[in-house]
Amino acid sequence: MKNDDVHGLANGLTNYGDRDFALYLRRSFARSMGYSNEMLARPTVGIAYTPSGFNNCHRHFPELLDAVKRGVIAAGGLPLEFPTVSLGEVFLSPTSLRFRNLMAMDTEEMIRAQPMDSVVLMGGCDKTVPAQLMGAMSAGRPAIQLVGGPMMTGRHQGERLGACTDCRRFWSKYRATEIDKVTIDKIEGRLSTTSGTCAVMGTASTMACLAEALGMMLPGTAAIPAVHADRLRAAEASGIAAVQMIGSNRTPGNIITAKSLENALQVLLAIGGSTNAIIHLAAIAGRAGLPMSLDRLNELSDTTPVLVNLKPTGDNYMEDFFAGGGVGAVMRELKNDLHLDCLTVTGETLGERLAADEEWVDRSIIAAYDRPIEPVGGLVALFGSLAPGGAILKRSAADERLFEGEGRAVVFDSLADLAARIDDPDLDVQANDYLVLQNAGPFSASCMPEAGYLPIPKKLAQQGVKDMVRLSDARMSGTAFGTVILHVTPDSASGGPLAFVRNGDRIRLSVKQRRIDLLVEPAELERRRAAKGSVVPPVPERGYGRLYAEQILGADEGCDFRFLKPVAAE
Repeated sequence: MKNDDVHGLANGLTNYGDRDFALYLRRSFARSMGYSNEMLARPTVGIAYTPSGFNNCHRHFPELLDAVKRGVIAAGGLPLEFPTVSLGEVFLSPTSLRFRNLMAMDTEEMIRAQPMDSVVLMGGCDKTVPAQLMGAMSAGRPAIQLVGGPMMTGRHQGERLGACTDCRRFWSKYRATEIDKVTIDKIEGRLSTTSGTCAVMGTASTMACLAEALGMMLPGTAAIPAVHADRLRAAEASGIAAVQMIGSNRTPGNIITAKSLENALQVLLAIGGSTNAIIHLAAIAGRAGLPMSLDRLNELSDTTPVLVNLKPTGDNYMEDFFAGGGVGAVMRELKNDLHLDCLTVTGETLGERLAADEEWVDRSIIAAYDRPIEPVGGLVALFGSLAPGGAILKRSAADERLFEGEGRAVVFDSLADLAARIDDPDLDVQANDYLVLQNAGPFSASCMPEAGYLPIPKKLAQQGVKDMVRLSDARMSGTAFGTVILHVTPDSASGGPLAFVRNGDRIRLSVKQRRIDLLVEPAELERRRAAKGSVVPPVPERGYGRLYAEQILGADEGCDFRFLKPVAAE
């Protein structure tokens, strides 16, 4: 830490036209909070603090905050927490993604506006970690990510349960009348029994793992369960590290680079992580002025095996992943393919971290590179006449028997249409049809919800159908499973080909060829386009909704706001 780089409370003074008076006034008000002159003279570590009564994942954050503060004080800093927007995944309407950029803006501006020399980012729930990384990248101060950790599993009649893959599994059974109302109600109370994020490799745990892979988090801390004592020790260590980062070159811009983003992509593929991570990594990359190529994703997917045996693509839970070796064990298996010269928040390179990170690995949880669970990566991008800008399939969570073929389109033109007709006994649908949902992308009024996991029509579910091809411009929860094609770009609301699919059209899927094609002649598509005319989604009259509608970018650019991306140097 360089003393001449430390500014503490003297950093970023409020402008009264008199700097000395501004510092005098600031220190006077700070002393009203009971701080001594000795404490006020220390370098300042901000703590982006995100508890909320609408965010169950973060209910243990008061205790976690105490541990962060303990670490900052022990290392000679002054810890000052500040609140930002908190995004509780299941408590937001129409969807949490709509508000991710709001949280990123809040985080960025509060880091920049307040006198902190470094910052600890306390997140966890799905959109909070990408929002914080996006904001920190744009703010440019030394930053370290700390996550709340996954919840522990519950029990039902001798079976382990974890949100939210098991939520969906049992709900599917309930829809198929395999279990009754009494049973589903009991299960509801046993799925989420502790603080923390979902117990499987959903979006929250995926983004935690990727933050560690990017080098923005202390080694070995992504997977620690929320209620484990090691989680508090990780918080304390993060506070210490935040002080040690002050005055260094360990800013997000020097840690999140083209190379570290590629490392993160490889880890994403190896852990069988959430499809949402593609959007979030694209947004984080965009804040760094870097592209995120889906073609490169496919190249890496062909050579990066799935190594992690966790739900929704395997059998186990995040607590098992932590005990079995965590992210460090995965990265050691990938070591020969990674960029080992990438800087991390500790000041070490990734290579130095992995060289010192040799521990026992549970091979039932984390497979060896030469004996993988699947020989190719968990995600793949599809292109073709239906998705010129790309679409995403989580093949590690899908039925490979559906990977090659054609199907008849059964189209739902909105979420309301889906809800109204999916369980209609008169719905004209067969198991080999392709369910198509329109108008659920980022430019739609529904703002790209996790609606891509279309339910199996009830009459098919009751016949024992467990999976069928489903495609949309929506997203899917990282805890979900099935042959679900997502993020179709351009989306329906912006005039993409998906908008012009009609009932009975034939669609061809070839995962092998990385294609998803609408088998309709171009002239017919143009006729449909002309007949429909220009359809512009309604723009809210005011507030954040209006800003979203005016500035949102497509899935291929991470659904960030246009004006938040860095301005290219002239």
